[in-house]
Amino acid sequence: MFGLTYKKFDSMTYVIHKVNGAVKREGRGLNFFYFAPVSNILAIPLGSHDIQFIFNETTRDFQNITTQGQITYVVANPKALAEYFDFTLSDAKNLQVENFEKLNQRLNNEAQMATSAFIQSLTLKDALRSAKAISEQITSGLQASQAISMLGVEIVSVDVLAVRPTPEMAKALETETREALQKDADEAIYSRRNFAVEQERKIKETQLNTEIAVQEKQKQINEKQWDIKVIDAEKARTLREMKMEADLAVEEQKTKLTELQAHNDKRIADAKGYMLEKTLQPYKNLDWKLLMAIQPGNLTAIDNIGFAFRELAENADKIGTLNITPDLLESVIRNEKTK
Repeated sequence: MFGLTYKKFDSMTYVIHKVNGAVKREGRGLNFFYFAPVSNILAIPLGSHDIQFIFNETTRDFQNITTQGQITYVVANPKALAEYFDFTLSDAKNLQVENFEKLNQRLNNEAQMATSAFIQSLTLKDALRSAKAISEQITSGLQASQAISMLGVEIVSVDVLAVRPTPEMAKALETETREALQKDADEAIYSRRNFAVEQERKIKETQLNTEIAVQEKQKQINEKQWDIKVIDAEKARTLREMKMEADLAVEEQKTKLTELQAHNDKRIADAKGYMLEKTLQPYKNLDWKLLMAIQPGNLTAIDNIGFAFRELAENADKIGTLNITPDLLESVIRNEKTK
């Protein structure tokens, strides 16, 4: 009513209220009444803003690449920004959109200037692998830019999303990479086969070495067994020699014992013969008839008949005829048996 108006702003808007060109109030999220005919209100958004960029640059080896990414920034000094752009609150037109389009274009230009020299110093392949380095280069270039600092803008982040060559070069690189990968694959197959052959050779060498070691060990075992057999044979020979020596010693002892026994027997026989000779010496010159007569015990009839027959035999040349009947002998023998 009568030009008096109430205005309410959110917390993400920095408000500058000027009356007749002088600042009456300023700050974030203000609510106030103002008299429209003499008031001028500036509303600067403080939230973060994202802008997309696409740069076309030429690398050191004269190849075109396209760099695509995003810059995120915030208005750090709204008063400084209001010095370069018109943020007057107006219902007639949307000044904020035009202001931020201009601001975004300036940021794009500064970003391209910050990265142009860097990309031109790289080869195509290096540039395609340098997204992070390009992002850091843009960030440092924007942060060091005096123009950006004067605008009161603070860079939050710069993200390089893609670095692409031309379609023809991309196809050529794909072919080159594919051939390189195929070559690497062939080399990997060759290396794997070579490794397999090498491993097989090592396995065979290990097997042969194992067999040689087994043969050497078997040889040592055989030699040891032979040595043991030789030692056993030597011990057996020694035992046999010891046994033979013991048997010889026993036989020698037996021989000595036999000789001693024979000597003793001879001495005993000599002694007996000498005794018998001395015993019979008195009877040596006696007649046998006298010896028979002095024999201890009685002579039998048979003994006497035997003596008679002996006398007859000794004097057979003197006897002419002699008759001896069996009855005589039978009667004598029968009488002798009955005794």
